[in-house]
Amino acid sequence: MPYMHIASGIMILVAGSAFFTVRYLRAPKQARFPAWGWGGLVIIGGSELGLMVGSYWIRAFFTPTVWTGYLLLADGCVHALRGKSRLVGSSGQFFALAFWSVPLWLIFEAYNLRMKNWTYTGLPATPSLDLFGYVWSFATIWPAIFETSDFIDALGFFRTQGRPHIRVPRTTLATLTVSGLAMISAPLVVTEQYSRYLFALVWIGFILLLDPLNYAWGGESLLGDWQEGKPARFEGFLASGVVCGFLWEFWNYWAGAKWKYIFPIAQGWKIFEMPWPGYLGFPPFALECFVMYEFLRTLRRRLLRRPAKKQVVGGWRSLPGPQP
Repeated sequence: MPYMHIASGIMILVAGSAFFTVRYLRAPKQARFPAWGWGGLVIIGGSELGLMVGSYWIRAFFTPTVWTGYLLLADGCVHALRGKSRLVGSSGQFFALAFWSVPLWLIFEAYNLRMKNWTYTGLPATPSLDLFGYVWSFATIWPAIFETSDFIDALGFFRTQGRPHIRVPRTTLATLTVSGLAMISAPLVVTEQYSRYLFALVWIGFILLLDPLNYAWGGESLLGDWQEGKPARFEGFLASGVVCGFLWEFWNYWAGAKWKYIFPIAQGWKIFEMPWPGYLGFPPFALECFVMYEFLRTLRRRLLRRPAKKQVVGGWRSLPGPQP
């Protein structure tokens, strides 16, 4: 039975990869496919080969290595499609995403200390190498979500026309914020026995807590997009979560240093290491990545009393430069 779940996951990935490859090849290009994109493809292939031959270093650092290759490949595809990308057109923003990805993900690691939904196995025995692997791996999370969203947008998915502006009432903003605060607080106030079942609240709560603040403070927000009748970014990040989620679980399954899920739900029904209900958490997590990062940028701008300067990077509206 476990082999059937692995096979089904691989079939989904093969079908998805074929779909995006065909869509990419048919899409009009603004530039030649760049060298760093080819480099990313080589890193992915080399990482897979290293696993096959049993390389200790590749097994120990497979996850951050293969995701580094993926980031270069995805960014190269975006550059070919748009003529610019986060790594070249706005490299400061790319490295800011990588930098802030570590402390932002540690928020969820802190929740996991209490909720015990996953654990890590096969880590290097040397503490310094262990720490290096953690930081490198965590630094790829936010860039992966954003680069994948850029790629999906560059392929022309989720095009929508704007509609008349509708202001979101203050009472609605307050209700959403209070609801989000209640969600992220619930796992911390109930007993540990019950908190293990509440991680879904954490995947949603930060969206409801922070996006209204981004909206009220004049930052980029999902509410602002919906107000303008432009939900394409919302849809694009949801799709990014699906893509990254399956890739995370696929590559994690074969890695030497990996995570395993220990939450008490559907452990007998997995696709790779993830029980199938867990895949429902990846789309909202991608939205959370956008909202949390934008909150940092908006907060920084307010503290420095700087006006927002918007530009288009990969199709989405965003702030230029190494922010925050």
